[in-house]
Amino acid sequence: MAILQSVNPATDQWIASYPELSDDAVQSLLVAADEAFGSWRRTELDHRAARLRQTALVLRRHQADYAKLMANEMGKPVAQGRAEIEKCACVCEYYADHGARFLAPEIIASDASKSYVAFQPLGVVLAIMPWNFPFWQVFRFAVPALMAGNAAVLKHAANVSGCALAIESVFHQAGFPAPLFRALLMGSARLPAIVQNPLIKAVTLTGSTPAGRAVAALAGAALKKTVLELGGSDPYLILADAELDSAVAACVTARLGNSGQSCIAAKRLIVVRSIQKEFEEKLVGLAAARVMGDPLREETDLGPLARHDLRDELHEQVTRSLAAGARRLLGGTIPAGPGAFYPPTVLTDVRPGMPAFDEELFGPVAAIVPVRDETEAITLANRSNFGLGAAVFTRDAARGERIAHEQLEAGCCFVNSFVKSDPRLPFGGVKQSGYGRELSVFGIREFVNAKTVYVK
Repeated sequence: MAILQSVNPATDQWIASYPELSDDAVQSLLVAADEAFGSWRRTELDHRAARLRQTALVLRRHQADYAKLMANEMGKPVAQGRAEIEKCACVCEYYADHGARFLAPEIIASDASKSYVAFQPLGVVLAIMPWNFPFWQVFRFAVPALMAGNAAVLKHAANVSGCALAIESVFHQAGFPAPLFRALLMGSARLPAIVQNPLIKAVTLTGSTPAGRAVAALAGAALKKTVLELGGSDPYLILADAELDSAVAACVTARLGNSGQSCIAAKRLIVVRSIQKEFEEKLVGLAAARVMGDPLREETDLGPLARHDLRDELHEQVTRSLAAGARRLLGGTIPAGPGAFYPPTVLTDVRPGMPAFDEELFGPVAAIVPVRDETEAITLANRSNFGLGAAVFTRDAARGERIAHEQLEAGCCFVNSFVKSDPRLPFGGVKQSGYGRELSVFGIREFVNAKTVYVK
């Protein structure tokens, strides 16, 4: 039987081993989930909301424990881990408060005596989730799915199997029927059979673009609904009239949060040349002040990357970018000692054709792209296969809104703020960043049948 391993990326020490579920065990869980769905779909919305409010209480009660678990399994600093758990609690309360309204039938005027749209659950939803936000990315799918009346099964990243089991326990402690949410401890090689299993009615994946393509092909062949939240190479446009101190602070927060391991991190900082030097000096100063170290210490800003292979891949991208003509202003060297640490790194004179521009850098590496003016900034911002988030910084809010609304090719565009997910707003991308939306009313309606009812 295959074994899933959890290894502390800060110390390289083994944490725990988890045996993979057998094919028979997985099938039994799927059958039980489908049976639980048959009952859950008939529960009152008030009952579902009450379970979500209880889920928020469980999360807050064990907030410190879950933050420590994330720190140990994937290196997230504990202060950031506590914030992640609080965000999970908030999304529970958001859908508890608004889910019934989002799912209420919508009356549509027609030539019928009565016509409306009813929103009904699909069944068992499979979630394939990554390690970088091991609680939040699960909760932002699971909470609206459960509120809508679905069942859910989770295939989490192997290195955060402890988090997967902890999340399962959260829902069970909150009073959800045990079969309604289950973690499937198994390797990725077995996913094709699970995606195509007739008991699975829909699939959601957060991960890389290649993984999204593979899952979309499998689900498409079986005509199953999918939502894909994939990679990103978010451009941040720093225009000549930007308020530099706040722009730099936002860029550093967005680039170095979660040790840079975020799909919506500020990956390409597109800066007008007239302010480039001042921007670089401020950015380097603020980034250099961030504390890298033990993720269990409160003062730590950056923990390790989640695995050594990820750190090595990131460093190779930096090395190739420097060889292609980028300049290093900060960092860019692998520190001695144990752990998959990588320091805050700033590259400048980055251009298309370099890995730092064309590829997603999943770690604490900021790529400064100098441009002549606003027009070139917008052109280079959109010169990417990705389209998840984007931001523009300018003292002219109307100008920034025009650029964000009309000219940037992304699913989430922010003005004078870093890109972030919010339960109240839809989240998702375009181009190779995926399709579909999570959160808000749009998220809860992804995994329902929008059924037309027409009464003559």
